[in-house]
Amino acid sequence: SSPHLVQVRERIRINGQPISKDLFNKYFWLVYNRLEETKDPAHASMPAYFRFLTIMAFHVFLQEKVDLAVVEVGIGGTYDCTNIIRAPVVCGVSSLGIDHTSILGDTMEKIAWQKGGIFKPGVPAFTVAQPERPLEVLKERAQELKCPLYLCPELDDFEEGCKALELGLAGAHQRSNAALALQLARMWLQRRGCQGFGELKEVPPSTELLGRPVPPAPAFRLSDAMIRGLRDTEWLGRTQVLSHGPVTWYLDGAHTTSSIQACVRWFRQAALNQDKPHDGSEVRVLLFNATGDRDTAALLKLLVPCHFDYAVFCPNFTEVSVANNADQHNFNVTLENALTRCLENQRIWTRLLEEKVGQDLWLPSPVRVGGLLQPAPARGSLLLVPPAPRPLNSPALVFPCLAQALRWVAQGRDPHLAAPAASGAHAHPAASSGAVLLREAAAVRVLVTGSLHLVGGALRLLAPALSQ
Repeated sequence: SSPHLVQVRERIRINGQPISKDLFNKYFWLVYNRLEETKDPAHASMPAYFRFLTIMAFHVFLQEKVDLAVVEVGIGGTYDCTNIIRAPVVCGVSSLGIDHTSILGDTMEKIAWQKGGIFKPGVPAFTVAQPERPLEVLKERAQELKCPLYLCPELDDFEEGCKALELGLAGAHQRSNAALALQLARMWLQRRGCQGFGELKEVPPSTELLGRPVPPAPAFRLSDAMIRGLRDTEWLGRTQVLSHGPVTWYLDGAHTTSSIQACVRWFRQAALNQDKPHDGSEVRVLLFNATGDRDTAALLKLLVPCHFDYAVFCPNFTEVSVANNADQHNFNVTLENALTRCLENQRIWTRLLEEKVGQDLWLPSPVRVGGLLQPAPARGSLLLVPPAPRPLNSPALVFPCLAQALRWVAQGRDPHLAAPAASGAHAHPAASSGAVLLREAAAVRVLVTGSLHLVGGALRLLAPALSQ
């Protein structure tokens, strides 16, 4: 799976656990040295990062003799380097979203074409409810590749005659993921000779399918192991909640419009629907970053209705120095480029609020705001605030790394984080007044979203055991 959140070993798991450091080290050098010895001298380059890890993962699975390998594509499917398995047991396509448009195309139909590239002749494939045109494209790709494609029933259909299924992952969107997982698991079990899961109806010849919907797969009676599996599933960084005293962190690596919409629905249910604390105020904070070619304006616009008191932007760097954090450093991005992106996100957020509320949400007393505040050497902090004529009551702040952003939000109230630097580091009124509110609030609710890498960096600081 990809990307990893805290450590690269998360990408290659056996029995649900990342492979050990020793095993990773052993297979990394074995694969690296073999490639180094056999590479074409005329084109003496090694595989890129993701391709190397894909080769290594396949080698690990073969050498460790796993019974079953679940392989998630990196980007797309058709031209993805994971797509070299000629005869998998089964293929699945989850809910489609707009992402990686520079590579996959800028419409759902183009993206569906890429995703359908994992279909294989005679190998059953399943998908979930999709918009009409992308589903048509998936059906056309299945016909072209002579692949029998089925539509998963809703999870509700599996609950007939039994109590409601409990999912370990929160969020309504996980129900379609669970339905897809059940169909993929059933195909594997049937291949192993297990009976009692209902039979797939033969897909008619492709000519008869023209103009007809994708045939539905039947629901079936779930085994106790399947019910337990749905209930006990954990996947860090997806609709994850960390309660650290008065500060509650809501972590979700959503980074497309559809996943941000799902994230907002989850966050509203998990956090915003709770009663205000009886003994004081509640402060809501958004911590956001986005990478690549994503339309951050579209993503941020979806987050405005959550009514955050503060929006904090920072790069995915855990610390300004990355010396001890190689697993989480993207060497293709400089701190300067990442900060420029954060400043742009800050401007977008401020503009979105102005468009939404006009003059109604301005603070009564106008305060002049500068641009970039250079820190004094002793402060060791960098704080950026919007160059607006007066601050909004939902200030947007930029920090140069995650550690500083999290410390400012927590204000010493999260035992996993050190207190922020002395008050002089936050000389700006927006940051200073915010610090007071954050320190005195009965509850601080923080949504961290926009990037799985951002969520991974936050987890590294908020749950240090994950780095062991």
